[in-house]
Amino acid sequence: MIERVKRLVRTIIPHLYGEPGETRAARIFRRMRIGVVLAACLVTVQSMLLVLGAWRNDRQIEAHMGVAAAEVLSAGPRRSTIEFVTPDRVTYRPELGVLYPSELDTGMRIYVEYDKNNPDLVRVQDRNAALAIIPAGSIAVVGWLVAAAALTGLMFFERRLTRQAESNSLSSQSLS
Repeated sequence: MIERVKRLVRTIIPHLYGEPGETRAARIFRRMRIGVVLAACLVTVQSMLLVLGAWRNDRQIEAHMGVAAAEVLSAGPRRSTIEFVTPDRVTYRPELGVLYPSELDTGMRIYVEYDKNNPDLVRVQDRNAALAIIPAGSIAVVGWLVAAAALTGLMFFERRLTRQAESNSLSSQSLS
């Protein structure tokens, strides 16, 4: 049983270097498995960078924080446009919208926190980077689930081709 699990792990998880006498098909499958694992790693790194970027924006806002009342001009699940007036009576409409825009509706009056040095960096008051952890983690988990499915599919396809090649070589030997 343990030997079977080890064999399954060796088949699914790619090794970087080929074995002596590795066939062309085996080399192609090995490289495809490496590509799938690299793609899953890239999705994971992007998810981590998403959370780190949100955290960095929060630190920047907190370093020079200003608070203002704002009106939601347009609301969407990923981007909401707002307009707010700073205490020195300057009106801002951040080009990239507001951070953490979930559950906002057009016409709402909300409080926002912004970076006084860069008023285009704005978040809804009392929201922070913790809101980015679940979506980013979900993306990473789904990426690895897709990778696992792809690796499993590659494993079964490689086994099928190996069996066909073996049966073809056996039938050609019996004809000789």
